[in-house]
Amino acid sequence: MFKKIIMNIKTVTPISFLIFNMFCLPLLSQEKSKRDPINIDGVKADYVHQSYGDHKRNKFDLWLAKSENPTPLIIYIHGGGFVGGDKSNYYNKKDLVNFLNNGVSVATINYRFLYMKPFGILSSLNDSKRFLQFVRFNHKKFNVDKNKIGVYGASAGAGTSLWLAFSDEMSEPLSEDPIARESTRISCVGALATQATYDFFQWKNILEAPEYEINLKSIKRISRAFGLNYDKNRDLESEIEIRENLDFLGKMDASDPPMFVFNNMKGGFPEDNGHREHHPLHAKALKIKADKVGISSVVYAPKIGIVDPYETKLVEFFLKFLN
Repeated sequence: MFKKIIMNIKTVTPISFLIFNMFCLPLLSQEKSKRDPINIDGVKADYVHQSYGDHKRNKFDLWLAKSENPTPLIIYIHGGGFVGGDKSNYYNKKDLVNFLNNGVSVATINYRFLYMKPFGILSSLNDSKRFLQFVRFNHKKFNVDKNKIGVYGASAGAGTSLWLAFSDEMSEPLSEDPIARESTRISCVGALATQATYDFFQWKNILEAPEYEINLKSIKRISRAFGLNYDKNRDLESEIEIRENLDFLGKMDASDPPMFVFNNMKGGFPEDNGHREHHPLHAKALKIKADKVGISSVVYAPKIGIVDPYETKLVEFFLKFLN
């Protein structure tokens, strides 16, 4: 994800990459969205391509676990660098079926991309927050226990999940919108191949790469990610409010929920954008902070020697904290 946000890839020209990201990925996502949400057991979602907001990409699918009592809920958020990807990426995952078989309902969502109004990563994050509040507001309709909700995802979806988990309460108690009054706090969080923060200026230290530089092309892409118009005279490092809002690593404190992180990428000096954006040192940074503030965490980054002594699996982790 975040292809070419930070460094150039010489084998891909800026123009061809921009065309691919702006046109091809969204078209691929639209094509995937036409698929029926049927899991590997052949079970179709109970709620199909339903809306949770006003934007055309504010859609969700929801499988309800069979139960007379309110069930826990897992929300899966897809990856794609905030410029592509689709909720259908989760349809064929075994974890979806495993959750249902263990009495946990499952939702998977789409959200607007960063180049869509009001622009920037924060607009994507806020869509996921909106769904969390939407499902809480409709918990009786969906037979969901609003106090037992876990969220996880891959890459951009992983970062989104961590942003939700580590942000303080974002509900608006005085809002005229009843959905906005719902809580944004969750019971547990999972992150696969995640970044440690979307304050990109911290990556130099996280990746232990003093040679790491942010060049002109990088600044243009960071401006886009921050939801700002490019201005060569703009000092992006001074955009403290935006950086702090996107810095979920910095937001993490002792009040936050248990965290599961998995990263199977090799270590060493970041070789390219994919390696840089999904480097296991991101997982290490999250583990260090979790240990420091005292929240429960299961972190796997085996290529740099980080493993869970109890060999806890993702579904097992969520069931522990949701049941």
